[in-house]
Amino acid sequence: MPELTYFPDRFKGQVAIVTGGADGLGKTIAQRLVAEGASVALFDRNATLLEKSGSEFATADRPVRTYPIDISQESQVKEAVDQVVADFGQLDVVVNSAGIVGPTSTNITTYTTADFENVCAINLLGSFLITKYAVTAMASRGYGRILLMASIAGKEGNPGMVGYSVSKAGVIGLVKAIAKEYATTGISINGLAPAVIKTAMNDNTSPEQLAYMTAKIPMGRLGQVDEVAAMACFIVSAENSFSTGFIYDISGGRATY
Repeated sequence: MPELTYFPDRFKGQVAIVTGGADGLGKTIAQRLVAEGASVALFDRNATLLEKSGSEFATADRPVRTYPIDISQESQVKEAVDQVVADFGQLDVVVNSAGIVGPTSTNITTYTTADFENVCAINLLGSFLITKYAVTAMASRGYGRILLMASIAGKEGNPGMVGYSVSKAGVIGLVKAIAKEYATTGISINGLAPAVIKTAMNDNTSPEQLAYMTAKIPMGRLGQVDEVAAMACFIVSAENSFSTGFIYDISGGRATY
């Protein structure tokens, strides 16, 4: 993988929320946002890991604050977004990276309703709630960038992962619908659809499921978190000014549309 280039002042003076910020994609995206000038609010339900991660990359002029919440709970999301605006004075960027995989290599006949509801609550309802309260906070200033993490599974469907596939397909629909609602407001809403990325979230994915998904990637490898962070930061940057309602591909060639 080539060395990545940073743009130190790209987010200077901006405030960003990153969900799922305790680890994985969320943490790496948050680190890059800070490196490129942003102050960052990290959301995650793992309070212990969240606090540890938040202390790793804060700087004197680019503070990182942590907010332990479950994004599937509306009251928690509303209170946390309101608190971020109170703490930082504004909200410019939101990256919703929180998510779970749920059962893998599991036929629909043995996929429990409880598991399906849990995956959809975090991945889809959580995306809805974060977007709902983010646009509310951004509307008065007439500017905002929101990125929802979708998945190639939402485009193509992964067998044995019905909950994950359905929830991520829903995220894609959410992006396209809400982007049109806010297209003239200065607030853009886009999505990013990764193929398999090397993160802790895949630690519990069965080897058979992981092999199936990796075999479908023409580049023949897993994506890296730094590659996702680089694309995510462009998507939520001010220079990405004529793109909304789009699902970006970062799939090593797997995506065909």
